[in-house]
Amino acid sequence: MGASSTAGRATLRRMTTAPGPETRLARSRAHEARERVIAALQEHFAHDALDVDEFERRVTLAHTSESVAEIETLLADLPALARALVPTPKAALVPAADVLPTQTVYTLMGTTERRGSWVVPRRMRVRATMGTAVLDFRDARLPAGSVDVDIRALMSTAEIIVPPGLAVETDGSAIMGTFEHVDRAPAHPDPDAPVLRIHGLALMGTVEIKMRLPGETDRDAHRRLKAERRERKALPAKRT
Repeated sequence: MGASSTAGRATLRRMTTAPGPETRLARSRAHEARERVIAALQEHFAHDALDVDEFERRVTLAHTSESVAEIETLLADLPALARALVPTPKAALVPAADVLPTQTVYTLMGTTERRGSWVVPRRMRVRATMGTAVLDFRDARLPAGSVDVDIRALMSTAEIIVPPGLAVETDGSAIMGTFEHVDRAPAHPDPDAPVLRIHGLALMGTVEIKMRLPGETDRDAHRRLKAERRERKALPAKRT
């Protein structure tokens, strides 16, 4: 799907009738609960109370649920945290006047990476041919509102790394490849928070979205996955 279709959907959202005071208050409370619960889920995940799949499932529900009660239910069966929760510091948003309108990342038979505290444009194009492109958004500075990432991966891998608190939507196609589908964004996003919208085409290539905690290295994530696989293999087989 092209950029024009994505922009059209965003325009339709903005054209809807402005919500009343009660609706704005309910959305504000849901946003606050969402941030609080996701921060708590990160803490539980870091202490191995949740495996990767369950952590991602609950974070997705936190992003997409609209009521405070539904969001807070995601913590109901988890033990109380041993210490007071300190919210993870977020990278400062890019002021509207400083937002770059567009930027293109190319990689040809090589690897291109964006990591650390880099400034994300309003629209980013990724063009990878027989190579690897890595975009790590955990410490990146994003503008408020919709951030559009258009990917064309030809016999290439595009790896998108996001923190749990960043809302993400994907809408891509794959031919003899994989374009991972993620729907982890509220129906009514906070206008002061970024939403990552990823679309494009993987032709004999792969576009994957990975959720990782801030500061978690590739090696840490690999070790965690290996440990979880060992635990699953050690479990007794279910009787039918």
